[in-house]
Amino acid sequence: MAVQLNHTIVAVRDKQASATFLADLLGLATPKPFGPFMIVETANGVSLDYIETTDDISNQHYAFLVSEDEFDEIFGRIKQWQLTYWADPFHREQGKINTNDGGRGVYFDDPDGHNLEILTRPYGSGG
Repeated sequence: MAVQLNHTIVAVRDKQASATFLADLLGLATPKPFGPFMIVETANGVSLDYIETTDDISNQHYAFLVSEDEFDEIFGRIKQWQLTYWADPFHREQGKINTNDGGRGVYFDDPDGHNLEILTRPYGSGG
């Protein structure tokens, strides 16, 4: 079997709220409980397993490859929900999207400060 990413654990303050935020924003299925987690599954079978913590949260980065049509839909929700967004991971180019490698990409934060990204072409794929 080839090595594949199966899931990652995302530490948050409110697992239901954070998992629902991501699923609703990306247009994914309703999160499902599993043990102490709320599970958000992506189309390629990789899941983000949300778990609550009272400890300090180390902000992580999660990038989602989407089609051009999906980008338009998700970016529309980002604007509708009045989320701050940036063209870069360091949050220096506010209110802009990037066009790296001939695609589009944008960064935004989830309720716990995790740096989320949607992009239409993998970086380094050429333009």
